[in-house]
Amino acid sequence: MMRAWILPMLLVVCGSLVTATLVVRGLPGVAVAVLLMFVLLAGLNSPLAFPRSIGAVEAQRRSAVDGRPVVYWRAGCKYCLRLRIRLGRSARRLHWVDIWRDPAGAMAVRAANDGDETVPTVLVAGRPHVNPDPEWVRGQLRPST
Repeated sequence: MMRAWILPMLLVVCGSLVTATLVVRGLPGVAVAVLLMFVLLAGLNSPLAFPRSIGAVEAQRRSAVDGRPVVYWRAGCKYCLRLRIRLGRSARRLHWVDIWRDPAGAMAVRAANDGDETVPTVLVAGRPHVNPDPEWVRGQLRPST
């Protein structure tokens, strides 16, 4: 779980150092803007940008019941972030599994990708799809009732 926070924390620390340098040089307005940019980047690359993750076994069980796809992802993955952002509010209707927090999820991804942990891997009706188009994923969702 800790490695999911390494990049966001590194961004905050670097942003703080750059901000301190700018303040010392007499540019407090620029410093605030730079710090906000680093904090935003940290947030986007953290687990906070994604819906709450569940375990792979639970996600597969829920998917069997409601037919919704399962998304295997990890923090810091630009393709996972792209999928999350492009899905918008529809992302909440999927079952999300963080492979860095769930060993069973990592194992499922490796099984689907010849031993590689390539994410996002979306499981739809038992078939894995690696880095699918977000519009296609949205199309796999049944209309909410």
